[in-house]
Amino acid sequence: MDEAAGLLLQEEGGGGDQEALLLPLPQDVGLYTGDGSVDVKGRPALKGTTGNWKACFFILGNECCERLAYYGIAKNLVTYLKVKLHLGNLEAARHVTTWQGTCYLTPLVGGILADSRWGKYWTIAVFSSVYFIGLAILTLSASVPALQPPSCLRTVCPEASLLQYGIFFGGLYMIALGTGGIKPCVSSFGADQFDDTDQAERAKKGSFFNWFYFCINIGSFISGTMIVWIQDNTGWGIGFAIPTIFMALAISFFFSASNKYRFQKPGGSPLTRVCQVVIAAFRKWHIEVPHDTSLLYEVDGQTSAIEGSRKLEHTNELEFLDRAAVISSADLKSESFTDPWKLCTVTQSRAWFLTSALGLSTFLLHLSPLLM
Repeated sequence: MDEAAGLLLQEEGGGGDQEALLLPLPQDVGLYTGDGSVDVKGRPALKGTTGNWKACFFILGNECCERLAYYGIAKNLVTYLKVKLHLGNLEAARHVTTWQGTCYLTPLVGGILADSRWGKYWTIAVFSSVYFIGLAILTLSASVPALQPPSCLRTVCPEASLLQYGIFFGGLYMIALGTGGIKPCVSSFGADQFDDTDQAERAKKGSFFNWFYFCINIGSFISGTMIVWIQDNTGWGIGFAIPTIFMALAISFFFSASNKYRFQKPGGSPLTRVCQVVIAAFRKWHIEVPHDTSLLYEVDGQTSAIEGSRKLEHTNELEFLDRAAVISSADLKSESFTDPWKLCTVTQSRAWFLTSALGLSTFLLHLSPLLM
């Protein structure tokens, strides 16, 4: 092992089973992130060559292009359905509302897959590809005359065939799956590029979110002005081709910086952890919670018991969930703190609250435009 790389090879296991772990050498700990993140090859992430703004620049570029692509389709979709597919105003509006609602439900799929299986990077990669294919199908549908109904003759407007409807709406709902799949991952993946254990990097995270939402608004503004004008005055084929090209740019931006990213390993299904906290708390409903929160259960060291997650400090919200982290006499007798259905860490109980609060607020934020 090359010591210049600042890594120590540690062997674990007994008998013939050994597992190699790459750990920072003690004298080089300051060179590596303290939040457990790794680089694209699974090695501890170097502060100097990974993460921070050098990686976030590409994530912001990806978000700006992706939002431009999404709003380039969404903002003028009712008009397209009326003009090209000859739908009535009410029916066109209903289709668009249903599609937008689907766009705000599919993040559940992306979030669960990212947390439990694929991680944020591969979830973004897979759903971005689905997104691009959907845009390409939509562009094809708007460009090839055989995939559109004939033009209206005075007041007579022929209906689209089943094949024409199928191709258009197939592409449209692939976009819904793609945009929803990456929606819960991009901003949090950007946040992963800043080390929470480093005070200077933690301060930059707030600035990242400001720029992140600025990029969303830039993409929306360009779509609502230039692209809508092109669609109305130049043609729907090129009007849909531009968002497709920008989505290709978004994917290129994202993949081009793969060696600069910091990665957090997926820590399992968040829904399972929510159930574990609730059940562990109800098991101990009769146990008094200690006033000293330091007596609540938490693993030692800086590493969280939830793989891919950071430790969270105790807060005063939903204190009845603290019972899940109370070490009872039965726990002490069994001397086994490995069953999360009986005993959870403070981090897990706080993550339950943060996940629920953030999820509810995001859902209401996205639902409100549909109800207005």
